[in-house]
Amino acid sequence: MPYRLVPDTISHDTVECLEVLLEGAKAGEITGIAFACTMRKMRYITNTAGSCYKNPTFARGMVASLSDELALLVHRRGPQETR
Repeated sequence: MPYRLVPDTISHDTVECLEVLLEGAKAGEITGIAFACTMRKMRYITNTAGSCYKNPTFARGMVASLSDELALLVHRRGPQETR
C-alpha cells in the first residue's frame, strides 16, 4: 500500500493563542472579548462577550485598532503575494 500525505488541518498557533487567552480569563486578567474567527469552508463567526458586550463603544475602538493592524499587514505584502 503506498503512503499518502495527510494534511495537518489543525492551526497550532490558533490553539496556542486560545489557550493563552483561556488562562488569562481564568486568572481574571481578561474581562471581555470581541472576536472574529474563520472556520472551514470559508465560514466565520463574530461575537462579543463580557465587558466588550457591556461596552460596545470600547469594543468597536478595539476592533478598529485591529483593522488598522490588519491593513498594515496587507500593505506590507509584496505585489505577488495574496492579499
